[in-house]
Amino acid sequence: LLTDPDFASVTMKVSVIATFFGVLLTCTYAAKEATKKTKKAKLYVPQIDCDVKAGKIINPEFIAKCPPGCQDVKYRVYGTDIYASFSSVCSAAIHSGAIDNTGGKILVQKVAGHAGYRGSFSNGVRSLSLPRWRESFLVSEPKKPEQDLKVTKSAATSDTSGKAWEQGDTVHKVYQTSPVPMPTTQMAATTPTPTTTTTDTFSTTPKPTTTPATTRTTTDSAAAKPRPGLQRVRDTGSSSVHPAYSSVAAAASSIQRQEPVATFRRPAGSPAHLGFASKEELNLKPLEATSQGNPSCKVDLSFLMDGSWSIGKRRFQLQKQFLINMAHALGINNAGPLMGIVQYGDDPSTEFNLKTYTSPKDLRNAIEKIPQKGGLSNVGKALSFVNKNFFLDANGNRGGAPNVVVVMVDGWPTDRVEEASRLARESGINIFFVTIEAAAQNEKQNVIEPNFVDKAVCRTNGFYSITVPSWFSLHKVVQPLVKRVCDIDRLVCSKTCLNSADIGFVIDGSSSVGTGNFRTVLQFVANISKEFEISDTDTRIGAIQYTYEQRLEFSFDKYSTKQDVLSAIKRINYWSGGTSTGAAISYASEQLFTKSKPNKRKIMILITDGRSYDDVRMPALTAHQNGVIAYSIGVAWAAQDELEAIATDPDKEHSFFVDEFDNLYQFVNPLIQNICTEFNSQPRN
Repeated sequence: LLTDPDFASVTMKVSVIATFFGVLLTCTYAAKEATKKTKKAKLYVPQIDCDVKAGKIINPEFIAKCPPGCQDVKYRVYGTDIYASFSSVCSAAIHSGAIDNTGGKILVQKVAGHAGYRGSFSNGVRSLSLPRWRESFLVSEPKKPEQDLKVTKSAATSDTSGKAWEQGDTVHKVYQTSPVPMPTTQMAATTPTPTTTTTDTFSTTPKPTTTPATTRTTTDSAAAKPRPGLQRVRDTGSSSVHPAYSSVAAAASSIQRQEPVATFRRPAGSPAHLGFASKEELNLKPLEATSQGNPSCKVDLSFLMDGSWSIGKRRFQLQKQFLINMAHALGINNAGPLMGIVQYGDDPSTEFNLKTYTSPKDLRNAIEKIPQKGGLSNVGKALSFVNKNFFLDANGNRGGAPNVVVVMVDGWPTDRVEEASRLARESGINIFFVTIEAAAQNEKQNVIEPNFVDKAVCRTNGFYSITVPSWFSLHKVVQPLVKRVCDIDRLVCSKTCLNSADIGFVIDGSSSVGTGNFRTVLQFVANISKEFEISDTDTRIGAIQYTYEQRLEFSFDKYSTKQDVLSAIKRINYWSGGTSTGAAISYASEQLFTKSKPNKRKIMILITDGRSYDDVRMPALTAHQNGVIAYSIGVAWAAQDELEAIATDPDKEHSFFVDEFDNLYQFVNPLIQNICTEFNSQPRN
């Protein structure tokens, strides 16, 4: 047994040992926590869907993660190595070899638009050809994170690293719409020991230095005068940015000042943004006095100014003030939108072209000096004038930038606009109408061309038209109009190989085909049709079935949506009978292609499985002479000499043969490739 002194001694030793281990564990835990805090922040790489297009992301350079399964024909790709911006990002990445169909991380870099994009087959993806497009992108494997975000230990570089971290949150700060006071401790923690005072990206309030007194003063000042959500964006030589575009400018600014991956660092409580337009961005903000040019809104604009006597002097001044406000809101600049004005009355005349003035201040001075022409409101004549004379290289047209015309009209035009508008649209001009004080019910009998706006614009869904009840409320449509003309992905008037044709399918329904094979042919027809942009103003589809006789299944003007066309193809019933291909070609020429729209490419795709009972050469020659581009597709017992006679020259490029119906699917991509290649080689309107 231990004596009392011995017991006390043992107890003391146990207490000392317990205290020692307690201190040791505490130090170890503290060291681990400190190590965690000093570790480099985890890099967040957002995942995008297979159908996301590069044009939908405003960042000029970004890293993203693609999911598995993007190697699918429904995710379209345009180009080889360099891709048009409305290609699927992930499908283009597979085509380029940056990833495979299992997905993975990719680096995307935006570049300038190209005059043409060559299609090819690579890594299981068929890319399509395309005429010139306004924006392109490259896709590759990203560098390793440690190569992109090096954090050095030297004091000389810690300041630069701190700035990059601050800028890494730039994209997300722009979404703050309420004051967010920041505690002193938090501000100090997020700034890695700066040696000098730096300026916050969204405020003129100085950042804290390492001096406690200065830190306290700055923080108190920030708390006393909270920062508004959307303010100036710091940039070299920048002026204030209009609220509607501050997020775009912030994204561009952050990309220029740091490695691209840092844009996607996700702050606590914030969603990951790739530069997609959010609902908050789409809220209209009050108009500011000045604005900086927006490179994401690179459009060539012509305003058709109503100078007719009906408008009066006071309203003419209101119209000039509206155009001045538009120039400031758009931020006219060589890197962004450019603007010219044509005034019309009895006859149109150019007040100044795209390259005359390249700043809002110069435009204000020029607009204020414009005198009123007087006369009627001949809008149709003005649209013809713009189509022929305004968008020329000599006048500052930039080629890759979309051409946009905004027509200002008081009441209604005094001439017809439909034909002039159609020709302008088919030249690639996007037409917007701003109608002020439209005809009242008792005035509509005076309107020369009813529904003139719907006949003039690219789409009748309201996007291309704005109605203003009074000249005195015209200022309210500045922001909505700015957003529409800058929404480049919705400017759809520009012609491509996929939206500028009338395609007529001539389908053999003879007895030798059989019910099962006929359904296979219809699936082939549907697979081709779904590759095109179908509407009443884009590509239109018609179909004829033939045996000894012919039957119009549906005409070009029957269906105006892709879903309706595909449903109509599915409903075609097998006929059965003989094979009179020559008569079918003549019938297609008369019933389909004589009703084709002017300046639409007339394309006939004929599918047959045997030799015709009648002559095919003369009907085919007549169709060719009438401008029909004919493709012939033969199956099984089809005669090669007839296929070549039906096909447009060079017949080797316009005729195809396959031994079995089940192999028809192989010709979908080559056929579309040929249509687009041929389109690209033709002179543009």
